[in-house]
Amino acid sequence: MLKDGFHDVPPGKVPVVVTYLEMTSKVPTKDSTLPEGVTFRRVTPDLAWYREIFTRVGGLEWLWYGRLLLDDDALQTVLTDPGVEVYTLSRDGRDLALMELDFNEKSACELQYFALAPELIGTGAGRYLINAAIDRAWSKPISRFHLSTCTIDSPQALGFYRHMGFTPVKQAIQIADDPRLLGILPETAGPRVPLIRP
Repeated sequence: MLKDGFHDVPPGKVPVVVTYLEMTSKVPTKDSTLPEGVTFRRVTPDLAWYREIFTRVGGLEWLWYGRLLLDDDALQTVLTDPGVEVYTLSRDGRDLALMELDFNEKSACELQYFALAPELIGTGAGRYLINAAIDRAWSKPISRFHLSTCTIDSPQALGFYRHMGFTPVKQAIQIADDPRLLGILPETAGPRVPLIRP
């Protein structure tokens, strides 16, 4: 157990405060429509598509890196798992969002990843997409829909999830190697997170 007070983070590491949220019964979804020209679809992703969209909507701006640590075989196992569903929003033939649902936990669904490309933020597309996630999750026989967000996500994410009906239930602190120093992401990624070299 961590004692109260400040704790030094070693250089080369990224500290992250993770907040876990859940919904234990379906809430009424908020009114939403897709922006003009934007379509919603389920994807059967290949490795290249998934890594590109993951990096573009999460890695470069928010320093997402978890799935980028996986080798081809491990990522392929995730993407071909029958309990995992991947969706996107598209405009003019370009995919601009990532929504990943995992139904592998008994009686539960986890929203593993959820992000929009910058050009869709503030357009209502996020509300549409989270409504789609809620509807899809609760279309299965579950009793819990859960997710986590953290301090390397958008600073608006926690408030957004709460507004959409999720309740915070616990927090954790994660310390990990800075993915920019591992060469997984460029050093310009995650501009809100200071890069402190060892």
